[in-house]
Amino acid sequence: MKKFILLAILAIAGTAAYAQRARINITPSGEYLFAQRDTCQLFMTVYDPSEESDTTFEGKKKPTILFAFGGGFIMGDRNAKDYLGWFLRYNENGYRVITIDYRLGLKGHGTIGIKDYNDIYNAVQIGVEDLYSATAFIIDNAEAMGVDPSNIVLAGSSAGAIIALQAEWHLCNRSGLSGMLPKDFRYAGVMSFSGAIFSHEGKIRYAVEPAPTLFFHGTKDNIVNYNKTALFKIRFEGPNALVKAYEKNAYNYNIYRFEGNQHEIASAFIRTFPEQLRFLETNVIKKEKRIIDATVNDPSIKVWKFNSLKEIYQGN
Repeated sequence: MKKFILLAILAIAGTAAYAQRARINITPSGEYLFAQRDTCQLFMTVYDPSEESDTTFEGKKKPTILFAFGGGFIMGDRNAKDYLGWFLRYNENGYRVITIDYRLGLKGHGTIGIKDYNDIYNAVQIGVEDLYSATAFIIDNAEAMGVDPSNIVLAGSSAGAIIALQAEWHLCNRSGLSGMLPKDFRYAGVMSFSGAIFSHEGKIRYAVEPAPTLFFHGTKDNIVNYNKTALFKIRFEGPNALVKAYEKNAYNYNIYRFEGNQHEIASAFIRTFPEQLRFLETNVIKKEKRIIDATVNDPSIKVWKFNSLKEIYQGN
């Protein structure tokens, strides 16, 4: 039982290792301070669509991608070089990308164990709070930034994917800190790279239909749950558990299950880019309920051999 619980706790955190390492020529369009906290200032960086790129699809405006980085709630950088090639792909395809800071609730925490449950839950919640603050800033400054507030797609990697999925869940239930946003506000979509939802209220349910959601996840992920872990009302539900509710209620989703892969899928941005574009064009822009449930077996994706967060953050 102790090992079972510890794995549930370890599953909360993300990874600081990324896949695409290259020199990328991309210039931010702007940087904004969106929140002042007691301990830090939070900024966002905007990467506008490339000149002469097509910012519409079949006559409809392409959404803005609002991205939260990964790093286990202990580290990470909104403009890490490993993201830049992915941002550039979006810019060249006519999409604006906004990447944000959030407070790292487990920074300096050391070893994570069951006794740290409250700290872990708090790290997730303050990440959601900061994401909502960034969203509110964009809404308030939408005209100046060239953003349509009704056309924002959340995206996140690992810890950032947890924040994105958690934020959409709270918004659908008008729970947590979702009251920070206008009552009629909704995200246009969510893209999760190895994310999950952390609840201390029991089974994950949605009061209203969530935005179209795209899941990428390794079936053997030992950092962020692919399935679910439950202990009384504490639950950590990964995509394999979440899509059962999506399927039952005919929600709009795509899931790509990478057979045998682990947490390396959190950084498979370029590898999955065609699937991302198809989801955005069809499920988000055209608002079609195109359901995809695919198992992917791709031997070209190197499987990480890490068994714990400690191995990852020692620099391996």
